[in-house]
Amino acid sequence: MEDEIAVNVGWRVIASAALLSAGLALASGVVAQQQTAVPDAPTPQAPTALPGVNGTITPGLGATSAATPAANNTTATPAATQPVAAPPKVVVSQPSVVQPQKEDTQEAQPEIGNAALAKFVVQVNFVQVPVTVKDAKGNLVAGLTQRDFKVYENNTYVPLRVFSVDPEALSIAFVIDQSLPSNVMRQVNESLDSIQGALTPYDEAAVFSYANGAKEWTTFTGAQGQRLPAVLSLAKALGSDPMIPINSGPMAGCSIYQNGNCVDPNLQPGKSAGNGSFMTIPKEIHTLNDAILQAAKELSSRPKDRRRMIFVISDGKEYGSKASEKEVARYLQTNKIAVYATVVGDSARWGEGWLDRFHLPFTMYDNILYKYVAATGGDMYAEGNVNNMEKSYAKVAEEARTQYTLGYLSHESIYDSKYRTIDVRVNRPNVVVTAKPGYYPSAQDYK
Repeated sequence: MEDEIAVNVGWRVIASAALLSAGLALASGVVAQQQTAVPDAPTPQAPTALPGVNGTITPGLGATSAATPAANNTTATPAATQPVAAPPKVVVSQPSVVQPQKEDTQEAQPEIGNAALAKFVVQVNFVQVPVTVKDAKGNLVAGLTQRDFKVYENNTYVPLRVFSVDPEALSIAFVIDQSLPSNVMRQVNESLDSIQGALTPYDEAAVFSYANGAKEWTTFTGAQGQRLPAVLSLAKALGSDPMIPINSGPMAGCSIYQNGNCVDPNLQPGKSAGNGSFMTIPKEIHTLNDAILQAAKELSSRPKDRRRMIFVISDGKEYGSKASEKEVARYLQTNKIAVYATVVGDSARWGEGWLDRFHLPFTMYDNILYKYVAATGGDMYAEGNVNNMEKSYAKVAEEARTQYTLGYLSHESIYDSKYRTIDVRVNRPNVVVTAKPGYYPSAQDYK
């Protein structure tokens, strides 16, 4: 009996196992039927070659021939090893360039890989001349064309290669005289607030001042920024109060003695300032040359496509500078910098301003601004009140922005550093032409 029960239990176990395996097989088949097939990833394709280039391009070396695959590279797919048809070659004809004389040009023919570029000719003797034309009443004359101008360099006619009436951005350096009398300095301080109104957002300005030595208040900054009016307010000064000097008599005696001598021998009678009967009066110091030179050095680093100019607000007095007027003028002519000025004080008075141009030996120069203006092709206005000073700032900015720009190729050798004269003539009656009378060639032009 027990054997029969064991046999029945064994058969039941075997039957249950068979049914379970059959159910699992059926379930796996259903799942396999419900699951969608996942497509294979796309086969990697070779990159399309650039037009006219069959090989690779290496930075610094250019296009090279097609590289051969490595010997141990056995994993490349059949699609990647198929050759790619090269596009048709495009033949570009190189323009013919007329070569001027060898001493006036610099030729360059660079090569990139196996491809040669076209030959470019760079002129290194180009001269640019800004010109201002006014009528007999001082108004700007507009509407002139290239045919109305003729330029002569060293008394030789040179044809114009460039003629433009487009306004250029200004790089202007303001030089303010702080050694003016107190009443004149007060007027200059009031007029400084209107300088920013004459400039545009494309202009840039720097501020310098001088009395006994030059000082830079700020380097070039945006003309319509907040820094410029703040610096102009800091550059305002009290000026000086000239008095009648007394160097002899009872009023010039020493008021304070120490051990039988004056306290300050440099200002009181005796010692190095004189003797016991008179006092040597210290001389006035007006370092105008040094201030213009410092502003010119800052301007010389500005881009060539900007109009470089120095605007001086002073009476023109000069004494005590380390640089001479001729040295500074040559530096201005070499770096294409024009000097404009608003003359104030005694030099702005009618008649007296003309007499100030005459210099007595061993004395101070009363006005040398007209020399800088004439040597650089700038302009000068003599103003005696605040309203006219403000108008002169606007006139100078308008004049510099509406100039005619002439350009020509110099016939002189690039190795000649001598001074070259320029004569600009206009085919119009009763006009006044203002341009630089000449220039010194600079090595910067040959870069």
